[in-house]
Formats: sequence, C-alpha cells, structure tokens
Amino acid sequence: MEKKGTSVTRQVGLIAGFALCCAVIAAAQATNSAVLPLLKQNLQSPALVADELMHFMLTRVPVLPAANDAGDWTREAEELRAHELEVIFHGWPREWVEAKPKFEQVSVIERAGYRIVKLRYEIVPGIESTALLYEPEHLTGKMPAILDVHGHGPGGKAVEHLQKRCINQARRGIVALSLEWMGFGELSGTENAHDKIGLLDLAGANGVGLFYLAMRRGLDYLYEDPRVDRTRIGMTGLSGGGWQTMLLSSLDKRVGPAAPVAGFTSLTTAIEHPEYAGDDAEQNGADMRSIADYAQLMALRAPRPTLLIYNSMDVIFRAGVVKQGVYSDMQAYFHLLGSAGNLEWYENENPGTHNYQINSRVRAYKFFDSAFGLNVSDTEDADTDTEVLSEAELEVGVAKNNQTIEGLAREMAKTIHHDVPARTDAAWVDAERKKLREVVRYSAVTVTHAWPVSATHEGNLESRGYRFEFSDGLSATGVLLQSSVRPRNGGSTVLIADAGRARMMDQAGNDVNRGRRVLVLEPLFFGENIPGTSEVAAYAQMINTVGKRPVGLEAAQIAAVVHWLQGDTIDGTSTPGASGAGRGSAAAVQVVTSGPRAETVAMVAAALTPELFSEVEARHGLASFGDVFEHPPSYEAAPELMCLDLYKEFDFNVLSAIAAPVKIDLQGKDAQVIFWN
Repeated sequence: MEKKGTSVTRQVGLIAGFALCCAVIAAAQATNSAVLPLLKQNLQSPALVADELMHFMLTRVPVLPAANDAGDWTREAEELRAHELEVIFHGWPREWVEAKPKFEQVSVIERAGYRIVKLRYEIVPGIESTALLYEPEHLTGKMPAILDVHGHGPGGKAVEHLQKRCINQARRGIVALSLEWMGFGELSGTENAHDKIGLLDLAGANGVGLFYLAMRRGLDYLYEDPRVDRTRIGMTGLSGGGWQTMLLSSLDKRVGPAAPVAGFTSLTTAIEHPEYAGDDAEQNGADMRSIADYAQLMALRAPRPTLLIYNSMDVIFRAGVVKQGVYSDMQAYFHLLGSAGNLEWYENENPGTHNYQINSRVRAYKFFDSAFGLNVSDTEDADTDTEVLSEAELEVGVAKNNQTIEGLAREMAKTIHHDVPARTDAAWVDAERKKLREVVRYSAVTVTHAWPVSATHEGNLESRGYRFEFSDGLSATGVLLQSSVRPRNGGSTVLIADAGRARMMDQAGNDVNRGRRVLVLEPLFFGENIPGTSEVAAYAQMINTVGKRPVGLEAAQIAAVVHWLQGDTIDGTSTPGASGAGRGSAAAVQVVTSGPRAETVAMVAAALTPELFSEVEARHGLASFGDVFEHPPSYEAAPELMCLDLYKEFDFNVLSAIAAPVKIDLQGKDAQVIFWN
C-alpha cells in the first residue's frame, strides 16, 4: 500500500508539472500572438517588385541583328527559324511533328456563290479539331488560298467577322480555310484553357508546340490541295489569330502574304506594358523569346508581302504604342532585301477598338488581291449580314472522348517514372545536379544588401523586417525573429509558406520559444513579392519565355538568404569568423515549408546547395510531381511548377538523393487544400 505522504508528494508534483506545462503553453501562445502582427507588416510594394522584374527582363530582350548585308541576314534568318522550331517542338515525338495532315470531310453547306465544307482533322493522336473550308462556287485552275485563324472570344470559328471575311474571300476566287482554336468553339472547356500548357511543360513537351501543330496542319492541308496554287497561300487573323499569323508565317516560308491584326507586340513593349502580355501562355512559351523576339520573327518575313493592322484605341496592342517594335524597326530588313514596299502599316480608326471589322477587312482584301495578282472589280466588303450562320449551324462535331490539353499532359505524365540508383555515387550526383541547374536555369546570386525596414524589441521578442536585395537586381522580404531571453544556441530555421508569412505564425512562435532564430521568408512571387495579383501569370510567363524559370530564381534567392543568415545575427553582429553579410560558414539551416510551391523551391535549393541546409521539412506538399496532374492548379497559382522538363527529369525522391546528406521530411499530399482551389 502506498503511504499517504508519498501520494501527496506525487500529487503536488503532478500539479506543479501541470502548472509548468500550462505556463509553457501560455508563454508559447503569448509569443505566437506577438508574432502575428510582425509577420503581417508590409515590407515591399507590388510596384517595386514589378519595376525590378521589368528591368531584369529588359536586359534579356534579344537584340535585333544588324541589317547590313543581305547574304549575312539570309543565313542568320535560316538559323533563327531552325532555332525557334527546335524550341517549339522540344519534347514532342518526331512522328507527330512530321505526320501528314489527316482531314476528313463531314458535310457541305451550299450557298450562293460559294460552299462551306465541314472538316475534322487530327492535331496530334487523340486530339481532333474542326475546320470550315470556304470554296468558290466555280473552281478553275490553281487558286490562291488563305489560312484564316481566329483569336480569343466566344463563338470560335463562327465569330461574325471571321465568317464575313471567309465568305468575301471565297467570292473573290480564294479558297479560305477557317480553323477552330484550342479553348474556343467546339474545343472550349476548362481542360483546354491556354494556361494548361504549363502542364505539358512540366511533363517535358513545350506547350506552344501543340498550338503550332494545330495551325500548321491547316497550312499542310492547303499546301497538299491539288486545286491550290502553292505559291499563293496567305494567312490572316485577329488577336490570338494575329499572333498565330505572325508565328506560322514567319517560321514557315510556304506562307506568302500575311496580315496579322492586333495580335502581338515586341518583347520590350510587352515588358513595359505587362497588360499587353496577357496571360496567354502560348504567346510566351518557354524559351520562345530567349534568342529571337517577335521583332526578329517579323524581320524573317522579308521580302514577303506583309500588312500589319493595328487599332488606334485598342485596349491591347494600341497602334501608337507598338508601332516602333513591330513595324518601324522592321523596315530596314525589307529594304535590305529590296522589298521596302512589301511591309505595309494600316491603323484602324473606325471603330479603332480591338476589331477586324469592315474597314480593316477591306484593307486586307486589297492587300491580298494585290499580292495574289487578282483583278477583282469589287474591292468592298459584300453585304453578308444575312449569310452569317449560327455556331450550331457551323458545328462539325468531335468525339465525346476527344483529348484535351490537360488530358494529354496527364497521359504524358503517366509514362514518367523516376528510380534512384541503389548506389548514388559522386559522379551520378554531379551529373544530376548539373542537369537540374539546366532545367531550372539556376544562377547563383548573393545578398548585396539586407535592408532593415523595421525593428522591434518588445517583451522577450526581438524582430527585424528585411528587404533582401540580390545581385541580379531582384529582391525578397523576410521577418527575422528570436527570443531575447532564451539561449541563442538553438540554431536557425527558415519558414516559407505558399499562403504567405502569416501562415507560419504558430511554427515561428514555437521555434522562437525553443531558442531558435527564425526567418519567415517570402521569395519572388510569394506573399507580398508579387507584381500585382492580376499580372503574376504574365510576369512568370515572360520570365519563362526569355529563358529563365521562376523556380530557379526563387531557389537562388533562398540559397543566398540562408548563406547570409549563417553570417549575421538579428542585431547586425557577426557570428565568429564571419566577415560581411552572407559570408559565414556557421551551422547549416533548417527549412520548413507549407504548401507545394514552397516545398518545390526549397527542395531545388537544397539539391543544388546541400552544404547550406541541415533539413527540409515540407508540410501540406506533394509526394510526387505526378500529383499535380491529378489536381492541376492554374498557371498563376503555381508558376514554379510550370517548368519545362521538371517532372520529366526529376521527382522528389531524386531531389532528396541529390540533396544528401540533408535530412528530408516530406509530410502529406494534400496540396489541393492549399492552393488548387
């Protein structure tokens, strides 16, 4: 039997222990409540982030080559074409790229003076599209042809202005092929949204390649039509159709005269006016503008007849803003090849908005009549109001199981498997690390200045809010916290959350109570370090298109800040042996992340610079990049994951092996709860 005194003593001990526990919990809660306002403070403005990104990208705009020698330029033009096509078709099966056009006739609509042939065709195996062929009533000899493509907006190939110009072209003796576009008309749906091409990138196929193949199939069809004069094939389109016209007609010399309408601008103008860049991922495909900008591609059009149509009051691509980069700078190349008169400019003033209405259509008719050598007496736009058909009447029909952009990416992802060798020797690690640097386009940076924006010392908590300036001109922000009463030998932790600094309040408070220095960091595109919520995708895509990657930039920032943290303390004094910001070789740093974006960036940083890290603990993350394809985010929600070849070449198990001896703790796979929705 237990003695009474012993029982009382034990009870007193339990009560004391419970009281101590409560005191510790209360202290932790008090710390957490004090941490929250520090994490919510504003350290940087979106305008400053945007300005830094603009300057960063402007230095990477390809320079127009000199237009001094016709022979030199002709040779360089061929090299540029070959390079761009290599970029566009990166990762696509050669048999798909080289496949012959596969079109089938579905039905015919007979009209006065012309007929409309409904066609169905294959873009790539599994993905069908539709087209309308407007044929002249009387087919005689070899006829000119125009590939008509449309842009963004409801109706797809049934849009009014597209029907009207195709009807008028057919009545002028021109075969007009009107293509449906991914994401619109019969190919509409969320799984065909243009930003889904980021998933194709992740799986290892440059997403812009699908868009290029879709329109090139139409050109292939016209080129193989025995009724078409191969020397007289033109192309035109509005908005996204203008972009398609510029791209295909620049890279494929089978297209003769071309009239892109309000569809593109130079990269310099897009950077200076990000609202012009839009969030159309195909127009800023990975590496598309790293060697040759659209200005260079327009120069490739020389000496072929080219009509550029822009609008005086357009909400995008306003004529007065874009003219220098797409027309004035191009004149020298047409002049060099003896065709100065073949580059024409038309500025629409009525209605002057984003349009391809009657005034612009009439101007285009005259242009193609001249280029094709047609003698057409009626140069006006015939009255076709009563001939415009409904979307239902022009429907061709595709299979119910027709594949989508998202579905194709998912199928590609299913073929990817990553196994880590039983023995990861130094040679294997070095090779994988080198490959990773290339995939994420990693370039190391340093903290050139850690700007203390704020500082507090209240109760037992010290803090300093930093704006970290990097050697590449970009920046990040973070809040450094530590206890003023706890021993400072608990090490350092960096916290990063997809949802921003405040999400890490509890973790930060708990770590501070354990005597750790805690830096709650927001790298580029995290938290307040974004250039405006409506422009994240545009900036991220432009970074991709100039040959960099958001994930690589962010990983470099994390590595630089961790290096800096090893050399500095919160009060600005240095650890023993340190001699300047970011210059120590103190104990490696633990990183704790919340969300799959932070997980991905931290894992890449640890794999490339393992000497800086002791541990990466990832919460609410992914078990595999393959999970992304089951719960796809938007491009804007996860720009780091829209990285060309990332999943094709790596998964978290491989990154963990490369990061050794860093301890890796990947917890959970509920990423969709964090940002998928």
